[in-house]
Amino acid sequence: MESNQIASFVVRFQLAAVEKDTAKKHWRIKVTHVQLERETLFESFEEAMEYMKEMAEQV
Repeated sequence: MESNQIASFVVRFQLAAVEKDTAKKHWRIKVTHVQLERETLFESFEEAMEYMKEMAEQV
């Protein structure tokens, strides 16, 4: 792997909803891959992390 390869991400969390009974928060997560200028939306932190891992491994 070359040492100059970089994968940068901007992650934004936006509160989408709060359940009345449980007060559980649901988030809309937007991940922007900086080098590709690509935005992708996720509903869970785990999905967003898996996406970033996959994209970083492709660099």
